[in-house]
Amino acid sequence: MSVVMETQPQTAQTRPHRATHRRWHFFRHYLEMVVAMFVGMGVIGGAVRGILALAGSEFPEQYPELTSLEMALTMSIGMVVWMRYRGHGWTSTLEMAAVMFVPLIVLFPLLWLEIIERGSLLMIEHIAMLPLMYLVMLRRRAEYGG
Repeated sequence: MSVVMETQPQTAQTRPHRATHRRWHFFRHYLEMVVAMFVGMGVIGGAVRGILALAGSEFPEQYPELTSLEMALTMSIGMVVWMRYRGHGWTSTLEMAAVMFVPLIVLFPLLWLEIIERGSLLMIEHIAMLPLMYLVMLRRRAEYGG
């Protein structure tokens, strides 16, 4: 007895389903990375501040550049851990981590020229990171599921 398996031909009805699935996979991956960034920032940033407190010191928040660099680093660590866990190669992982620091290239001079305020630096940095991540993901759409 032979079994014949039928495959469904690709129709106009199955194509949109696949496209929707790819878009959802891409978006889910983006959200996972954002969550990993914030977990890294909370866990590692909290650990740094906890260790400093145990040592009788504080994080020097009077230096907004240092605070921004620390935030970008802790977010990058969280994202790198998650991306490596998900099987991404080092090239794309480090490329995405670099995106966390790219806004600072523009923002630090604006801070020093007093075009932006010290208190708004972190918020602007966060806002700039998200679309930059999206653009990097679009560049490697096949890897991120788009």
